[in-house]
Amino acid sequence: MRRLPPLAAILLLAVVAGCGSGSSSPYTADGTKACLAKSGFTKVTTDAKKVGFIAAFSANGGLQARSPHGNVLTIAFTDSPESVAGVERAYRKAAPPRLRPHIGDIMESQRNAVLVWTVSPRAEELTAVQHCLAS
Repeated sequence: MRRLPPLAAILLLAVVAGCGSGSSSPYTADGTKACLAKSGFTKVTTDAKKVGFIAAFSANGGLQARSPHGNVLTIAFTDSPESVAGVERAYRKAAPPRLRPHIGDIMESQRNAVLVWTVSPRAEELTAVQHCLAS
């Protein structure tokens, strides 16, 4: 079997990795809403009056949904991954003082989406949301 020269192998690996990385377009509230409903989430809404102030004013919308286990999820969809830190700061600042030390347990980001749960999500809840963001 013939081996590739090191530079060719690196280039091939970079191309393959790039092809498998999926789309780089930002996630959106409208693009995620239907998938969450199909995944068993209820009360899925993008209504600005219901998703909360921070999510309502996010560049690509906000979403709120209730998992099959009753955990409420709010997602703020920013315009880019670079905007995520500002939205996370806003959530930390808006959180009740007793919750601030634990906000890392209920908040995380995926590309341009900031996810905030009522309580720490179960693995299957998080997996379902990650799938819906990627679809």
